[in-house]
Amino acid sequence: MFRRAVRLVLSVVMLMAGALVGTVATAGTAHADGCYTWTRTLSQGASGADVTQLQIRLGGYPGYGSVLGVDGEFGPATAAALKRFQSAYGLTADGVAGTNTYNKLYALQDDDCTPVHFSYSELNRCNSTWSGGAVSASTAKANALRTMWKLEAMRHALGDQPITVTSGFRSYACNDAVGGASSSRHLYGDGADLGAGPHSLCTLAKQARSHGFRGILGPGYPGHNDHTHLDHRSSQYWSAPTCGI
Repeated sequence: MFRRAVRLVLSVVMLMAGALVGTVATAGTAHADGCYTWTRTLSQGASGADVTQLQIRLGGYPGYGSVLGVDGEFGPATAAALKRFQSAYGLTADGVAGTNTYNKLYALQDDDCTPVHFSYSELNRCNSTWSGGAVSASTAKANALRTMWKLEAMRHALGDQPITVTSGFRSYACNDAVGGASSSRHLYGDGADLGAGPHSLCTLAKQARSHGFRGILGPGYPGHNDHTHLDHRSSQYWSAPTCGI
């Protein structure tokens, strides 16, 4: 009788231990996401569509004056951007994308893949189709998504206070209606005009230098005293004389 009781107690203890081990083994596992789910750990040397998706979300962490390429190849620049992202959110900055990194990214994105503090409608007040610009509708929309992730990084760096986008994608018709330049980056979907709010226009222009924007136009540049313009043109051009840029 005594031996039977001991065996019963041992069985219960073993079952509880097994349950605990199972819990520990699965704790922190990255969950599936409505937008995109990574299924492997990524580090230098990796390549593929999952690296591309990671690079889009790290676009705002290239370092001062730099731009992170979105090419599906996990090289030193991607590792450095990932470390900046991890450090910004209090994660271990090891340059390896795993469970903790993915869970943070999942928390930062909505099911349509836009960052939680920005939306497609905010980046396109011209039309609902993203058509009529200098590039295809799909390209314009993809460009706007990359811009939003850069803005999300910039917003976080500025204390998680709101950033207001006053103009984003424009078709040629919309651009003409507001007197935009004939070669405006708004036609490509990667241009965004920011209005003053919690931060001054100069603060926005200065901060943008660290978040992957090749084009920065702000106070002191003709026609830009009431907004700061950011874009992803082919070469760097920064001009906001009032702000010392």
